[in-house]
Amino acid sequence: MSSLASFDVDGKRVFLRCDLNVPLKDGAIKDDGRIKASLPTIQLLQSKGASLIIAAHLGRPKGQPSPELSLAPVAKRLGELLGQEIIFAADLMGDALSALAHSLKAGQILLLENIRFNPAETSKDESERGVFAAQLALLADAYVGDGFGAVHRKHASVFDLPKLLPHCAGLLVAVEVEVLKKLTQNPTRPYGVVLGGAKVSDKLGVIENLLGKVDMLAVGGGMVFTFLAAQGKEIGTSLVEKDMIDVVKTLITTAHEKGVTLVLPTDIVVAPMFSADAQSTLVSSDAIPANQMGLDIGPISAAAFAQQIEKCATVFWNGPMGVFEFANFAAGTRVVATALTKVSGISVVGGGDSAAAVRALGFTDSEFGYISTGGGASLEYLEGKELPGLVALGL
Repeated sequence: MSSLASFDVDGKRVFLRCDLNVPLKDGAIKDDGRIKASLPTIQLLQSKGASLIIAAHLGRPKGQPSPELSLAPVAKRLGELLGQEIIFAADLMGDALSALAHSLKAGQILLLENIRFNPAETSKDESERGVFAAQLALLADAYVGDGFGAVHRKHASVFDLPKLLPHCAGLLVAVEVEVLKKLTQNPTRPYGVVLGGAKVSDKLGVIENLLGKVDMLAVGGGMVFTFLAAQGKEIGTSLVEKDMIDVVKTLITTAHEKGVTLVLPTDIVVAPMFSADAQSTLVSSDAIPANQMGLDIGPISAAAFAQQIEKCATVFWNGPMGVFEFANFAAGTRVVATALTKVSGISVVGGGDSAAAVRALGFTDSEFGYISTGGGASLEYLEGKELPGLVALGL
């Protein structure tokens, strides 16, 4: 497995799989962090004399062209950041695309339309993916995988294509793996994990795997109400996964048995409805009114979370503490993010909504040890799962 620095791409067309899955609102990019994270690999390949055919996805179009999920705004922003024209290919197949790819000169960039517009990209049929990968392979001489946010997917451009071309991991993927190894292979202690977001079921695997490895686990966000319900508390109209309550009871017991400090909120910011304008009230986690829903952890809880985080030498955080998009319910996430900036060792923000939250709340990437680009990929790595995209790259 060669490093990108020694990978021979001079005068070659490189198929570069990036993660450009940025949040859009009314066609405008809300957070360009993933585009910026792709720049070092792009620029290194250009400096080494390559022309680039970039593929990426946006959202889940389910194999159908969807105008609101077009990568056209990404092409525009990428061009602005690089200071050059980006050639945008609306068609993912055909002679015209082949001719365009083969006409590229060193340093030029061809960005393909959302790769998931083709149903073969995400097909569970290996032969269908294989045919599509073979067609994509005809466009290029070499492959570089740099879309860390997609490496947990067995997709054509992530898993099947690198088998058909000389391949190498991009700088971003290499750094992501290096950082995640610090969280899984002899992490500096105390080691803390902070989890939020909507559902326990989304994080169950990572909680089960980490309970034997961490010193502290703090739980906030919508998923905390399943924990509170498991303790027999009234949670009002808050988000809850009733089918997970017994599982969570077992997790709480396991944490206690393993000596893990389990931190749950003692106060909750509630409101009568899920709305930015909803009137908020602060209540004890033991006294959530039956007609109210929890939308953030309270200030006492946020301070307790921060205190535990700042004791740690290694911290991984995935998932906001509340509905950070609404100003009334962003305080918990802000306090936790601030605490992560004070960690003396390494603090890792685990992609997805967490990365969007810290930027939306005015933090800069440099204030944290590392901001991952892959929420789901990071979690599956921490679960101990084998990630198809990394296997394909020999990592």
